[in-house]
Amino acid sequence: MEKAGTGTRRTYNQYCGIASALDVVGERWTLLIIRELLMGPRRYSDLITDLPGLGTNLLAERLKSLTDRGVIRQTQLPGGGARLAYELTDVGHQLRPVVLGLARWGMEFVGPMSPNEVIRPHWGFLAVEAMFDLEKVPEIDEQYQFEVDDQVFHIDVRDGQPRAVKGPADAPAMVAKVDAATFIEIGAGRQTPLAAMVTGRMKLDGDIDAVLRCCDLLGLEAGVMRL
Repeated sequence: MEKAGTGTRRTYNQYCGIASALDVVGERWTLLIIRELLMGPRRYSDLITDLPGLGTNLLAERLKSLTDRGVIRQTQLPGGGARLAYELTDVGHQLRPVVLGLARWGMEFVGPMSPNEVIRPHWGFLAVEAMFDLEKVPEIDEQYQFEVDDQVFHIDVRDGQPRAVKGPADAPAMVAKVDAATFIEIGAGRQTPLAAMVTGRMKLDGDIDAVLRCCDLLGLEAGVMRL
């Protein structure tokens, strides 16, 4: 690949779909920017805040490159204040299954959280969607709500299809309250929901059968739980 800063776009110069994809999203930080935008439009200041370690000049460079490639575009948010934001185009949204697949694969390599690592509760939204086991979708329609630090989202199972939805559920059959780090540890299989409950790091309310159905959907080893 050509060096950065030469004014020439980096390329692998390989006539291959994978190489072409990496020409667009293979640079450091690019897929993490995509991850943030998969959850909706984000302002420049939002991206800087939720991507600590990414300098403002490099963020501007990545956003320009993705805009030039038609992966993202600028948009105006409703309301007052700073309204200019970035959002994914239709082409950008096609990356959703790719990013979710990487998230699912990457859970195998999640180790203990180190002091220099950061976490954001809204990352749990995509983590839940990445964990769906479509062969174990409950046969009944119901909702499972997650309160991860200050973020609330839920799974809506309807007509045999699960969806991750921002905001609270109308009538959740289960409510889980947990901190973001514990949530990721559970998703990575580093501890079970039962262990998190016993240590006081998670609180579960709801019907026990609904809890077990949710654990099956997310591929979690629930253990024997009594609420």
